[in-house]
Amino acid sequence: MLLGGALTGCAVGPAEPAAPVTATSAAASPSEKPSATPDPDPALSPDGSASENLAYFNSLATAVTKANSAADGRAYIDALVVGGFDRTAMEVTFDRTQAGLVADAVQFSVRFAGECLIGQIGPAGDGFRSMVAPILSTGLCLVGATRQIDW
Repeated sequence: MLLGGALTGCAVGPAEPAAPVTATSAAASPSEKPSATPDPDPALSPDGSASENLAYFNSLATAVTKANSAADGRAYIDALVVGGFDRTAMEVTFDRTQAGLVADAVQFSVRFAGECLIGQIGPAGDGFRSMVAPILSTGLCLVGATRQIDW
């Protein structure tokens, strides 16, 4: 347990998924050629679960980050709305602290299919991160003060 706590926050960036390792039979025909079908672009699956829509959520947020690494929370909310997520199911934290300083991290979320899609951006978070989490007992996804999404 101590090891897990010692490693918290030590990641240097998003981990790349390892390529699957498959054993090849010696009896395989030399005429067989592997087919490399590219993964389709993620798309919103309105009837899918939050987990099934996480890749799409990530693709929208990553596009915002690539377009402007200093984008504010509103830019992420706007991208999610354009992407088809329900604005009324969203939350976003403040871009600035009460002292007027840039927030270490900004979180944004969408309640979707009984769960929460949560994203976080900011220098303290080492870029964009996301997860699926249960809806809190408050009926919300984020803890603490959030901005009113009234634009």
